[in-house]
Amino acid sequence: MSAKSDVYGFANVILFDTQTLLQLGIRNRCRENAPFYLNACMPSSPRNNSRSSEIQRAFASTEQKHKTISELFATSKSVSVARPNVLDLQDPSPPAMDSSPSTSSIRSTGNNAAEAIDLTGSPGPALSKSSPSRKRLSGSVRPTSFAPMGGPKKLIVRNLRTAPKTDLNQYYNHVTDQLETALSAIFNNSKLPCSLEELYKGVESLCKQNRAPAIHKMLQEKCRKHVSVQMLEALLQHSATATPTNVLELVVKEWSMWRMQLTTIRSIFYYLDRSYLLQRSTLESIEEMGIKSFRNYIYVNGSLKEKILQGTYDLLAADRQGELEAESKALLVESVKLLHALGVYTKDFGPKVIGDSEKYLLSWASEKSSSLSLPCYISECHKLVENETKRCDRFGLDRTTKDTLETHIEDIAVERKQDILLKSDSVSILLNDHNLLALDQLYALLRRRRLSENLRPPFETYILGKGADIVFDEAREQEMVPRLLDFKRELDEVWAKCFQKHQGLGHTLRESFETFINKSKRSNMTWGTDNPKPGEMIAKYVDMILKGGTKAIAPTATDTPGRRPSKLEDNEDDSSMDEETEISNQLDQVLELFRFVHGKAVFEAFYKRDLARRLLLGRSASSDAEKTMLTRLKSECGAGFTHNLEQMFKDIEMAREENVSYRSMREERQIKSPVDLNVNILSASAWPSYPDVAVEIPRVIQSAAASFEAHYKNKHTGRRLAWKHGLAHCQLKANFPKGNKEIVVSAFQAIVLLQFNAKDLNEAVPYPQIQAATNLDDTELKRTMQSLACAKYRVLSKTPKGREVNSTDTFSINANFSDPKYRIKINQVQAKETKQENKETHERVAADRNFETQAAIVRIMKSRKTITHVELISEVIVATRSRGVLDPADIKKNIEKYVSLSNVDFHSVGRILEADPLRLSRLIEKDYMERDETEDGRNAYSYLA
Repeated sequence: MSAKSDVYGFANVILFDTQTLLQLGIRNRCRENAPFYLNACMPSSPRNNSRSSEIQRAFASTEQKHKTISELFATSKSVSVARPNVLDLQDPSPPAMDSSPSTSSIRSTGNNAAEAIDLTGSPGPALSKSSPSRKRLSGSVRPTSFAPMGGPKKLIVRNLRTAPKTDLNQYYNHVTDQLETALSAIFNNSKLPCSLEELYKGVESLCKQNRAPAIHKMLQEKCRKHVSVQMLEALLQHSATATPTNVLELVVKEWSMWRMQLTTIRSIFYYLDRSYLLQRSTLESIEEMGIKSFRNYIYVNGSLKEKILQGTYDLLAADRQGELEAESKALLVESVKLLHALGVYTKDFGPKVIGDSEKYLLSWASEKSSSLSLPCYISECHKLVENETKRCDRFGLDRTTKDTLETHIEDIAVERKQDILLKSDSVSILLNDHNLLALDQLYALLRRRRLSENLRPPFETYILGKGADIVFDEAREQEMVPRLLDFKRELDEVWAKCFQKHQGLGHTLRESFETFINKSKRSNMTWGTDNPKPGEMIAKYVDMILKGGTKAIAPTATDTPGRRPSKLEDNEDDSSMDEETEISNQLDQVLELFRFVHGKAVFEAFYKRDLARRLLLGRSASSDAEKTMLTRLKSECGAGFTHNLEQMFKDIEMAREENVSYRSMREERQIKSPVDLNVNILSASAWPSYPDVAVEIPRVIQSAAASFEAHYKNKHTGRRLAWKHGLAHCQLKANFPKGNKEIVVSAFQAIVLLQFNAKDLNEAVPYPQIQAATNLDDTELKRTMQSLACAKYRVLSKTPKGREVNSTDTFSINANFSDPKYRIKINQVQAKETKQENKETHERVAADRNFETQAAIVRIMKSRKTITHVELISEVIVATRSRGVLDPADIKKNIEKYVSLSNVDFHSVGRILEADPLRLSRLIEKDYMERDETEDGRNAYSYLA
C-alpha cells in the first residue's frame, strides 16, 4: 500500500470516529466506578459472579480500544487560520460545489500548532510509514494527553477551491425560456431546441427548488392558448361550409395530433406530473388537462358540437345501409374513441344514437312487415339483431347502447308485430314446410321478449288441423298410421331443435295430438258409429308389422333410431337380429300413438281378431315379436286388457299338446288315417266370435273330425266343440301335366279343388254344379273361385276370361299351369277382412260402449242414490274414460233407458210410443231410476231400490 493510500485510510478513521469519541469520553468517567455499580446491583450468587466477571472483561477490552483511539488523535491541536480559503468544519453553511474534479492531500504542520489539511500538497513525513503514529497503530501504544471531553477540534482545509455562487433567478428564467420554446416547437410540429433529457432535468431542478406551481401555470396557459386560439380558429375556418362528416374528420385529425403532442409534453413534464400534480387532488394531471382543454374549447363550441355528433351518426347510418367504405369505417371508430375519451359519449352521443335508431327501426319494421312473407321477415329480424350487435362491437359503442338497441329491436320488430309473427296461417305454413331454420329464428325472437308461450295457440291450431285431415281422410285411410308417425316425428324434431324443448309447447303438442286422435265423427269410415278410427288403424298397422316384418314397414316409417341397413345388407348372419330390432323400434313408435288413444275398445277388438288370424293361420313373422307386443300392451293397459290375449296364446299351446296326445293314441291303437289332422281348440270367451258358414265337408275330413271329437270328449267331460271350417287351411298334393306341386290353400279352396279329382283334364264344370257340391253361399264361392282362377296362381281356368266370377262361368283344370316353386301358397281370400266384418266389429264395439255406459250409470246411482243431471253426466264420463270419451248426448240416451215412467206425463208417453215402441217396454222393464228435482229446481234422478 502506498503512503497516499495510508493517509486516506487514516483520515477515514478519524472522520468516522469523531462523533463516537464524545460518547466514549462520557463512558470513561464511569469506567473505574462501573465494577462497583455492577457488584452493588447484583446479588451474590455463583451465576451472578460469573456474569460480573464477563462484564468486567468486556469493560477492560473496551478500555484498551479507547486508549488506542485516543493515541491516534494525540497530535490533533488547534491551529490558527493561515489562509482565507480554509474550510472551517464548524461552519454549518455549505459552500457552492464545483463540478470539476480536484486532487487533495493531507499535510501535518507539527505537534505544537493546530493541524491543517492541505489539499494541494503531497503527504508529509508525519504520516509516512516510519512515523510514530504509524508505529502506534501497529505496535505498543504510549500514553497521550487526549481528552475526549474537551470538545471538538477545529479542522482547517487549505487550498480548497470553491465554485462561484449561481444566481437562481437567472437559472429559472433560462429553464423557463427553454420550456416555452420547446412547447411552441411541439405545437408547431417543429424540431425541439434541445434534447428531451435536458428539458426533463430542467423541470426536475425547478420542481426541487419549489418552482413547480409557476411551471404548472405556464404549461397550463400555453396549452389553453394553443387549443382555444390556434386549433379552434383553424377548425372554425374549415367547418363553415363543410359537411358534418368533413368537420368530424378534421376534428379527429386535430385530436390525434393533440394526443401525440400531449404525449411529448407529458414526457418533458413527467417529474412535475408525478411529484407535484399527483400529490394534489385539486389539480389535474397533464393528460386530464389536455382532454379537458379539447373538450371545453373544441367540442363544446356551438359550431362544432352538433356537426361532430351528426357526422358520427351519419357514418353509423351509412354502415346500416351498407354504404360505408373502409376509410370511413376507420373514421367512425376513431370518432367513437374521441367521444369516449372526452367523456361525452354517455351524455350526448348515446341518447342521439338511441333516438335516431328508434325512428329508423319503426320505419324498417313497417316496411318489412308489409312487404315480406313471414319466413323472410323473421330472417330479416334475425339479421337486424345480429348486425346491430356486431356493429356496436366493431365500432366501440358501449354496452348500454348495445343493450338498448337490442331492446328497441325486440320491442318494435317483435313485440309490436306479434299479430304478424303469430298468425296461425303463416306459422302453419312454416310447420307444414318443416322450415326448421325459420321456426328456430321465430322462437329465438319470441324468447327475447318472453313471448314463447304465445306460440302455443298457432302451434295447437296447426296440429289439430293437420291431424284431423290425416284421421278423417277416407281416400288415404290405409296410410293413416304411417302418416301419423311421420307427423309425430316432425313435431318432435321441431319441438326439440327449434323450440328448445319448451315445456309449455311440449304440453301443447301432446294435448293437441291427444285431442285430434280421439275425435270421432259418424261417417262411412266407422259405419255410422262414433268409434275413433285411429284405434282400428293402429291395430291393423301392428298386424301388418307382425305378419310381414321389416318388409311390411312403410318406407316413410323406417327411419328409426337403431336401424342399421348396412348390416342388414352385408351381414346375413345378423339379419334376424337386426330385423327383430327394427320391428321392436317400429312397435315402440306405434305405441306412442296408442298412448294418445282414450278408447282402447276399438283397438282391442281389431287387435284380437287380427291376432286370432295370425295364430290360427301361422302367419306371424316372429313369435318373440308377438310376445313382446303383448308385454308392452300389458304394461300400458294393465293385466285385464291382455287377459283374453294371453288366453289365446295358451289355447294354441294346449292345442299342440292335444294333437300330440291324439296322434299317440292312434299310434298305440295302430289306426291309420288318409289325412293328417291338426285341430286348434279355442276358448269361446277369449277368442273373437266367428259366424258358422254352411259347407259340405268331404267324408274323409268328417270321419277324422269325428274321431278327434270323440277322443277330446272322453278326455274332457262337459265340453262342447263347435267346428269353424271357415278358419281351416289345408295342404294338397296336385299332379299337373307340367309337374307335381304342393298347394297350401284354405278349407273352402280345398273343397272346391277336390271336386275336380273325378273330372278329366279338359272337362269343364259349371259354376252352379260347384255350388251345389260344396253348399257354399254365392258370396263365399265367388271369392273362392276368383282366388283359384283369377289370382296370381291360376290352377283353374275360367271361361270366359275375366277378373270377375259370374254364375254362368265354367271352370276346368289349367293344364298349362307351371311354377318354378314346388310348394306354392294361394292367397287366402277368406282370411282378409271384409266390409261386413269391419262393420260388425264397429257395431259390436259401439254396443259394448253402451252396455258399459249403462253399467256405469247403475253403479253411480246405487252409490249416490240422488244426483243431478249434470253431475251424473260428468261422473259417467270419468268412469268410462278408459274406453273412450263419450258424447253427452249418448249418455243422456242411456240415462233415459233407466228412467221410470212414474213421473212421465201422458204426452211424453205418447211421443215415446210414436218414436220407439220397443223403448217403452225397456223403460217399464228396467225401472231403475226416476226423475226428480232439487230444491233450486235443477233436474235430478233418484235411484229406485
